[in-house]
Amino acid sequence: MVDTATNITAGNANTNINNGNDDKKTAGDSRNERDNASFSSASEGSDNAVLPRGQIDPVYEEKARILNRAIQEIGIGPYQYLLFIVIGFGWASDNLWPIATSLILPPIALEFLPDRPAYLTLAQNIGLLAGAVFWGFGCDIFGRKWAFNLTLGITAVFGMVAAASPNFTAIGVFASLWSFGVGGNLPVDSAIFLEFLPGSHQWLLTVLSVDWAVAQVVATLVAWPLLGWITCQEGGRPGSCTRQENMGWRWFLITVGGLTLGMFLLRFAAFKIYESPKFLMGQGRDEEAVGIVHEVARRNGRECGLTVGELKRCEPEGYLARTDVKVAVRRRLENVKMDRVRVLFSTTKLAWSTGLIMAIWAFIGLGYPLYNAFLPYIQATRGADFGDGSTYLTYRNSLIIAAVGIPGALLGGYLVELPRFGRKGTLSISTILTGVFLYCSTTALDSQSLLGWNCAFNFTSNVMYAVLYSFTPELFPTPQRGTGNALTATCNRIFGIMAPIVAMFADLRTAAPVYTSGALFIAAGALVLLLPFESRGKAAL
Repeated sequence: MVDTATNITAGNANTNINNGNDDKKTAGDSRNERDNASFSSASEGSDNAVLPRGQIDPVYEEKARILNRAIQEIGIGPYQYLLFIVIGFGWASDNLWPIATSLILPPIALEFLPDRPAYLTLAQNIGLLAGAVFWGFGCDIFGRKWAFNLTLGITAVFGMVAAASPNFTAIGVFASLWSFGVGGNLPVDSAIFLEFLPGSHQWLLTVLSVDWAVAQVVATLVAWPLLGWITCQEGGRPGSCTRQENMGWRWFLITVGGLTLGMFLLRFAAFKIYESPKFLMGQGRDEEAVGIVHEVARRNGRECGLTVGELKRCEPEGYLARTDVKVAVRRRLENVKMDRVRVLFSTTKLAWSTGLIMAIWAFIGLGYPLYNAFLPYIQATRGADFGDGSTYLTYRNSLIIAAVGIPGALLGGYLVELPRFGRKGTLSISTILTGVFLYCSTTALDSQSLLGWNCAFNFTSNVMYAVLYSFTPELFPTPQRGTGNALTATCNRIFGIMAPIVAMFADLRTAAPVYTSGALFIAAGALVLLLPFESRGKAAL
């Protein structure tokens, strides 16, 4: 019965769309039709190769296909370009605040003299995990629009309030609270961006990683004068660092929090974000979904033939859409049942792919923060050994390292489309090189060589993340993409929590954490080569 209903509704949907498109066309639609044909062909081939139809509610599935085609018909335009900019704020925040935590760790450790400074990073990672879970699930209940705005607002408020922290415990609590907001940026922002993006332009998701790299530059650029000149110096007498002498990290949090507040205000007041049409459709609010699609078309200077009737014709007789919150919660809980997870392991290839990408995210989730979160601390302590470990020099070098990451993100977006590299090749090579450069950094005999190896590390790691963020969603079919992304994000955050725990029992003044981190990157890069799927030139399911 399910297969029959699916086929019937699919036929109706295709007929309706074709009729709507024949009625309304603009002079500039020929390019979109070519994109549409290519995208449709790739999608159908992938659908037959990976998973059969009928994995989700057939009514919702056919409605979603109609919306996808309507958005593809509209094409890319001013609305998506403006959305690209404000979505970039979320990408920037995702890197800006973890970097901020690592930058303020040395002066905080000097002022509060905690037994285990790594607790600050642990508090941050717990907040990131809680935020990813809450906002990832919550945006399917109360919508993308509110989550889209609130994540930045929460981050900004608690970030600035943290500047008044009287002790190490307080700053740890506030770090977890601002990270709760940060943790929701990528799950929510990537969802709302993809749901307004034509399938022919999904490569824009890779380009967003530039904002991730720019945020690191901004953080270190602000940190250089504030933390370099208005903080206690490494190597001073224990207990001699007073609040008055160490105000730099507090002004830094106020500044970064103010920048985030500005991004929040631009999102909330200067740009009108529409609720995701797919979310509205899933709530049974077809009229609102169609209205938003037409509004986006109007903003792009195009016409759209989508009608409410096309969506309604997908519904069998007697179908009743439930829109209350209770049903929305139940629907979301159903999506995380083991039956949904089992689909990602239903074939040998798909199970192998899912398991490997989870392991890759886990290894990187431990390796990256184990080194990068403590990089300023490592630079300061190693620099002191070299005789030039001043706080000013530490943050100057951090700025140089951050600047190198920007071309790395751009290079990643270029390499993934090359036949001899693709997603797998680029991700594997960049991840392995990241580990190799970490090992090389242990050979540094002076601050200049340590700086050089750290620049190489940041360059290749930005290539790695640019590819990883765009490649991972492509490995999952649409009906299970949320579950798949949740699995990889959970692995990443859980192992991220382990990083400061490992650091507590490893002397950061030695090369032990660096060796561990390097080995994890090399292992992750090797696992990438074992992935059975390459998505270059293919539309995601």
